[in-house]
Amino acid sequence: MDSVLIMSIIILVIAILMSMVGKGGGNFYVLVMVLAGVSMHNAATTSQLIMMGTSVAAMLIFHKYKKIDWKLALIIDPPTDIMAFFGGYFSSYIEGNTLKLLFAFFLILISIFMMIPVKQKAENQKKGFGYWNRTFGEYNYSVNLWVILPLTATIGFFSGAIGISGGAFKIPLMVMLCGIPMEIAIGTSSAMVAATALMGFIGHSLNGDFNPQLAIPLAIVAIVGGIVGSKFAIKSKPKNLKTIFAITNLIAAGVMIINILN
Repeated sequence: MDSVLIMSIIILVIAILMSMVGKGGGNFYVLVMVLAGVSMHNAATTSQLIMMGTSVAAMLIFHKYKKIDWKLALIIDPPTDIMAFFGGYFSSYIEGNTLKLLFAFFLILISIFMMIPVKQKAENQKKGFGYWNRTFGEYNYSVNLWVILPLTATIGFFSGAIGISGGAFKIPLMVMLCGIPMEIAIGTSSAMVAATALMGFIGHSLNGDFNPQLAIPLAIVAIVGGIVGSKFAIKSKPKNLKTIFAITNLIAAGVMIINILN
């Protein structure tokens, strides 16, 4: 009971911070639970439920302020969701330490993505099959479906298997490859994270990895964090948090590797 209380406090703080930048935070949730003695498979399943709850809460706030491009989400997110289900389902065939290594590897990749300076592109409408020229409010951007769909599908599989959301990858992809404004990418990411987490959660649960006594209390706390964090996001600039999160990810990856070696 004490460990659940401590995890709840930590996860509340993480949920607030991750909701501010449109990320699921699964990398941190999984790490907290693994360090508390939860098995990797149960931690990944619980993480998916937590991310689903926080993302839905954040999504409602972002939608209220018209920060979600729903058409964009409906086009680029289904491959992620489908592959997240398969990643979650087939994760039971992967040994726990292997999942931890994959988890650490993705933490490092996420850190690299977050350290890359992301600048919004100037309007650059492209013509040709596979390019979707999108207008959303006052913004115009061009989505290269040939690139974005395979990448989001790959992200979905590994996100579902490891118990993360993939938001840390999707936001840089949307901004760097499509010229989507940062605030729209963050809002849209919250909607996509919710769907990806749902599919990953179902895949894990079918293998009996769901522990309701652990998952439900943590999810409730995280939903509160999602509401608080998204309200902060509307009034703040998340760019300043990128370096802090990148460094924290690297530390988390190191701690996970040490945990494996011990």
